[in-house]
Amino acid sequence: MVIRVYIASSSGSVVIKKRQQAIVGFLEANRITFEEVDITMLEDQRLWMYRNIPEGKRPEKGNPFPPQIFNGEQYCGDYEDFFQAKENNTVFSFLGLSSQPSVKQSES
Repeated sequence: MVIRVYIASSSGSVVIKKRQQAIVGFLEANRITFEEVDITMLEDQRLWMYRNIPEGKRPEKGNPFPPQIFNGEQYCGDYEDFFQAKENNTVFSFLGLSSQPSVKQSES
């Protein structure tokens, strides 16, 4: 499965841009393979993202804002979910990954 981060490259919102950068930066720093999907350039991907976000995660009005994270076709969450997983040190399970890549686990 591939981690996909749905972003908006031409967003006018500083908050959205910072949230996208935080997620992408974390994934890159931890050498987690992912792909960015720009919903401003790919209409079919934008519609796919909207359709595959669970009902309980959609806003009452309008469409969900990027960034949104998927592992293959499985919805992982939005920025708030990612931030909570990061704070709880559970990002890898949040992303549906078994363990942190290229880090040896040792017990003392």
